[in-house]
Amino acid sequence: MTKLIYILTILAFGQVLIGCKEEAKSDVPKTEAKKPNVILIMTDDQGYGDLGSLGSPYVKTPNLDKFYNESVRFTDFHVDPSCSPTRSALLTGNYSARAGVWHTIGGRSLLKEGMVTMADVFSDNGYKTAVFGKWHLGENYPFRPNDRGFQEAVVHGGGGIGQSPDFWGNDYYDDTYKHNGKFQKYDGYCNTVWFTEAIDYIEQNKDEPFFCYIPTNLPHAPLTVDEKYVEPFKGKVSERLAKYYGMVEKIDEDVAALFRKVAELGLDENTIIIFMTDNGPCPWFGGVGMDFETGFVEEGYTAGMRGAKIWGYENAHRVPFFIRWPSAGIQGGKDIDALSAHIDVLPTLIELCGLKGADSLKFDGRSLKPLLNGKKNQWEDDRTIFVHNQRVEYPVKDKEYQVITKDWRLVNREEKELYNIKKDGGQKVNVVEENPEVVEELYKRYEDWWQDVSVGFDQYATMYVGSEHENPVTLYSHDAHTRQGEKIWTVNVARDGRYEVAVSRWPTESGKSIGENGKGDLVDRIVSASLKVGNIEQTVKVDGELSSAKFLVDLKAGVTCFQSAFSFKGNNKVGGAGFVYVDYLGDGDAQKINEYVPSVPDEVLRKGYEQKVVLFD
Repeated sequence: MTKLIYILTILAFGQVLIGCKEEAKSDVPKTEAKKPNVILIMTDDQGYGDLGSLGSPYVKTPNLDKFYNESVRFTDFHVDPSCSPTRSALLTGNYSARAGVWHTIGGRSLLKEGMVTMADVFSDNGYKTAVFGKWHLGENYPFRPNDRGFQEAVVHGGGGIGQSPDFWGNDYYDDTYKHNGKFQKYDGYCNTVWFTEAIDYIEQNKDEPFFCYIPTNLPHAPLTVDEKYVEPFKGKVSERLAKYYGMVEKIDEDVAALFRKVAELGLDENTIIIFMTDNGPCPWFGGVGMDFETGFVEEGYTAGMRGAKIWGYENAHRVPFFIRWPSAGIQGGKDIDALSAHIDVLPTLIELCGLKGADSLKFDGRSLKPLLNGKKNQWEDDRTIFVHNQRVEYPVKDKEYQVITKDWRLVNREEKELYNIKKDGGQKVNVVEENPEVVEELYKRYEDWWQDVSVGFDQYATMYVGSEHENPVTLYSHDAHTRQGEKIWTVNVARDGRYEVAVSRWPTESGKSIGENGKGDLVDRIVSASLKVGNIEQTVKVDGELSSAKFLVDLKAGVTCFQSAFSFKGNNKVGGAGFVYVDYLGDGDAQKINEYVPSVPDEVLRKGYEQKVVLFD
């Protein structure tokens, strides 16, 4: 009996110990698996057919081809037909028209203020966020990459190196780019700079989840690349196409360096890598190798597709999209033919990465996760995607659009065209007459879509002056509206006070005077400069040897327009300023501030556009 009691006691004590261990174990906080890193590479103006893995008989892209063989590929993936619209849609998960971007210049490439971006969502979830390359969604607060969720940014200005917002003298080699909003000199070829900076950033942040966006400016014009990349194509294609293909091979070389570093750091398995392009190819600029009446390409390789960048056919907007994430089984060289688009990327990444706080966001796109996980039964296959090409200040209904379904392409350029894309991938046979009911149905979908996204087309994106976030401010002609030869910027004056406004034809760093022409000759034809802000108007005489014409104005906080122009000797011609430098100096004259009345830019600009009247009258 005593022995039995002893045994029972020991067993009970053992159960207590086991219970204590389980209780202690339950008190240990569970460690979450590290969230996946994300690297998103998007090239500029590279066509679907400009990869070896997609059939090009010209370019050799072994590194991207290897990535192709390891990835899941979406074979019916679409974007906008030009760069800024695609960038806005990619980063917001919404159609570019809804994001306020339908052009690449003229104040219509500025991503709508307050719209949540991909970088915002990642940053809010504890990710390190960075962009290296081409931004093209605004040069001033609140449109700069650092204002839109990117903690680190190295980007060139405007839509291409050498454009007006870019640093004067940049030529692809040893250039000056904006690093977190401040110009900084970098050594080396531009594309290598983007990838080198990305590699350094990834290495510095390898222990934390990161989102690294690399939108290259290659192979966008100007087609500048070392001759060694061009030489293999000479004699096989035109000089222009040879340079274009050389740039594609340079991209492949720099991508290889990035992939090697990711592998070296042991990040391969838990890093989502995406490769895509921003629109169709543009190596035929100037009409070389393409029939600009029909859109049929006569030189190069387009995987059998018709059209090119901006053009309203398949090769304008269907692009490669490869994604790999080994630890989640997203790999293996698989094709998915589901209709998909740039607007799907953000909702997809939110689901794949388990990002929080996005439940209240509305997207035009939808997550591709069911397809990536092999659950096609959870995917709605009857889908319609809309693409349009506006490139005007105010979008025009029925101007150059495409209604895209799995089987059909309703194309509107001069008139409606219809193609059965499954039977006629080259869009050679217009079957619009034979299928009136299909045309009617697809056009009805377009009208409903237009009604939905066209709200706010008359609104203007406003750049801030006098803000604590950016002062002084450089306003570039690239982002100005143009009226009767004069440049107009819609601005938000952040605070009352005195401002110095310097108006110039050339950027400060150029060292050029107002009187110089593009070749550097002093022609001294400009006699005066004018500035209008709201109901304030000033005109000053100009010496051609001055670098700028300067004005002191006392402004009241509010939304208004800046308008500037130069007058030329001997005629009534006026020309808009290329650059306006606005510097908040502090408190101004109270009386002058009280006399100032802000103009409402939406109404004033619209009036000036429609009626061709003098503004600010």
